[in-house]
This record gives sequence, C-alpha cells and structure tokens, in this order.
Amino acid sequence: MAAEESRSLLGHPAPDPDPRVRNKKLYLAAFAAVLGPLSFGFVLGYSSPVIPELRRIDDPKLRLDSDQASWFGNVWVLYLGRMLTGLASGVTSLVVPVYISEISHPEVRGMLGSCVQLMVVTGILGAYIAGIALPWRWLAVLCSFPSCIMLLFMSFMPETPRFLLSRSRRSEAVAALRFLRGPLADHEGECEQIEAGVQEEGLNVSEFKNPSIYRPLLIGVALMFFQQLTGINAVMFYAETIFEDANFKDSRLASVVVGSIQVCFTAVAALIIDKTGRKVLLYVSGVIMALSTALFGLYFKMVLPNPTNSSNPDVWATLNSASPGAESSISWLAVVSLGCFVAGFALGWGPIPWLVTSEIFPLKARGISSGACVLTNWAMAFLVTKEFNDLIGFLTSYGTFWLFSALCCLNIAFTAFYVPETKGQTLEQIEAYFRRS
Repeated sequence: MAAEESRSLLGHPAPDPDPRVRNKKLYLAAFAAVLGPLSFGFVLGYSSPVIPELRRIDDPKLRLDSDQASWFGNVWVLYLGRMLTGLASGVTSLVVPVYISEISHPEVRGMLGSCVQLMVVTGILGAYIAGIALPWRWLAVLCSFPSCIMLLFMSFMPETPRFLLSRSRRSEAVAALRFLRGPLADHEGECEQIEAGVQEEGLNVSEFKNPSIYRPLLIGVALMFFQQLTGINAVMFYAETIFEDANFKDSRLASVVVGSIQVCFTAVAALIIDKTGRKVLLYVSGVIMALSTALFGLYFKMVLPNPTNSSNPDVWATLNSASPGAESSISWLAVVSLGCFVAGFALGWGPIPWLVTSEIFPLKARGISSGACVLTNWAMAFLVTKEFNDLIGFLTSYGTFWLFSALCCLNIAFTAFYVPETKGQTLEQIEAYFRRS
C-alpha cells in the first residue's frame, strides 16, 4: 500500500532494480563521505563531557560559569577552535548529504542518506565514551582523526555524475558511474536519464517565483526549522549536565546510554527507510517525541517546587531546587521520557530532513537551496541551544518541555500536508513531480 501511494504521488512507477549493479564501491564512496559527519558528531558530543570538567578546573582562566558554558569558553583559543569546527561542520552538513544523494541509485539512497545522521550520532556517542577516560585536551585530539581519514579517502573518490554532466564532462560521468555501479551496469542508459533532467542554464533570481523552485525550497527550510524546534540539540548539548543536576549518580554513564539509544534507532531507521518510506517514519517519530516531551515536562512539574521568580535565567539553579524526595521516587520517569524522546527523534526527525532535502531540489538550484536549509538548521540549533536557559527561566522547565511537545504535534501536521514521499524515485522523477505540480 505504501509503495502504491509513493507511485501515485510522484506520478511515476518506481524503476526496477538493475541486477547488474554492484554496490561495493558505492558503499566505499559513501563511507568516505560520512566520515565528515562522524567528525561533526564528535564536535557536537565533545561539549557534554568537557563543560562539567571546565567548570571544575583549577585554572580560573578556563573555569566556566553557566553563561560562558553556553558559549563554550572564556579564552580566545577555545572560541577560535569552536568557530573553525563550526565552519567545517556547516560545510559537511551542506555537501555530504547532496554528494551521497547524487551518487546513489533509488534502491539504496534512503539507507545511505540516513547514514549521514547515523555517523553524526555515532560521533556523539564516541565523544561521550572517550570523555569518560580522556581529559578535555586529548579528547579534542581524538576528535580530529575522522576528518583526517576522510581527506585521505575522498582523494580517491569520483565526483558525482550529475555534477559532471551539468558541466558537459560526459566521459568523466560515465567513468564515475562505472566506478559506482560496477562494470556491468547500463552506464550509458543512466547517463541519458540524468542528461534529460540536467538544466544547462544557470539559476536566475527571478526563477525563484517558479513553484518548481520555491516549493521544494520552502519544504526543505521548514523541515530544518521544525527539526530544531523539537529541542533535540538543547537536550543533547546539555545531556550530561541535565543528568548531573537531576541528581543521577553517574551522569557520564547516563549520557552514554542516551547516545547508544540514538545510534541504535538511527541504524534501525537506515535499515527500514527504503521499505517503509519517509513519511511513515516522520509520523511515528513525531508522535513518540510529542508524548515523551509531555511526560518529561510532567516529571519536572512533579519534582520542582512552584517557582517564585519565573524570570530566573539559570536553568541549573532551577533544576537543583527540585525536592530530593520527589525526584528519587519518580526518577524513572525522566529516564524513560528522555530515552523515548531520543529514540523517537532518531527514527525519523533526525535523519529524514537531511535525506529529503538532498532529494527534492532541482539540480540547478541544489547548491543554493541546500545552503539555505543548512543555514536554517544551524541558525535554529544555535538559537535553541543558546536560549535554552532563558526559555526555562521564562516558561519554567516543565513549560518548556510542554512547548516542545506542542511543536512536535505541529511537525506531524506539516508532514501530513506538505512533505512528499520520495521512496523509490530517481532524483529526476522527483524534480519532474515539482515541475508538474
């Protein structure tokens, strides 16, 4: 039934798989590319074990208070390092999903595209685990390894056939397809199919009035906007600190457990996404997150006293005011709620926005449209993470999580009305769908 819905939506039957295609070198190229997201995951996870360590450090120049921790530093070296890793992560977020989407064929594009988010959460988990044993300086050194290996591997990988054909480099495109599909596949036939959808002319600003350009752009930007409004980066950025200030005995181990849940369920999503489709997983993910954030808000409502000063900007002072007796009796609710939230996010709203935005843009607008989506994602990630303290001070902790729950419900409605199902379709068929509609 899901397959029939996909075919009728885009107006094309899903192409039959070519039995002559060999995926070994395609998987190798995808692996080389996703080493970038792995490094990016280490960058994201690095903050969680390091912030508590820098708060306790003896050197007053490196010791962080709550506001400085949200910026990650009070010395210029940490600022510079964070800026450079942020720049590299932004480039990775833009390029890698598009690269994997353009080198993959429809039968495995969902799985390989989901591996971008899988490697991000694997990097986060790796930083959590390594942070238990390594001091913050050596942890930073470890985080640099995946990007170095990526540079080595990518020097042997081909450019995408669609890019080469858009530059009239047909012989190189055929060679790239021979590398990616194996020597027996129909390279000429795939080249002709891609060439039919390649637009040689450049993109003019006036073309953004065309629905085939602005509709997928608006869908992509909205997906990134709603992904961050689930609150995932705020929760994961402060995961260890949340557990620590909620009086859990081993906050670092708790963060490792949360990271492990995220890796496992992202892997599940990658394995089933080409069978279930994108929209089904977005629905399931949104429902799980809405329920779990509502329960997490209920937990804080039960354990925290009624605040006398709702403008208190220090979230950790608020959390530390919890009644020890109330917290200990229902601490399981916080653990279950946070675990379910992370699992739900990993099933859908984690990997799928990145995958869909790498699929729906026409070739000539793919660069600028993908850039707009990445900019939206990271602008919202910065805003939500940086203002998390103030949001809790204004709405209280339970009010904040109930707000996230309401926004997850909004995500479900957006998916139902605006997100197309792209399972089993070539990039050219998806582009043709937006042109027709």
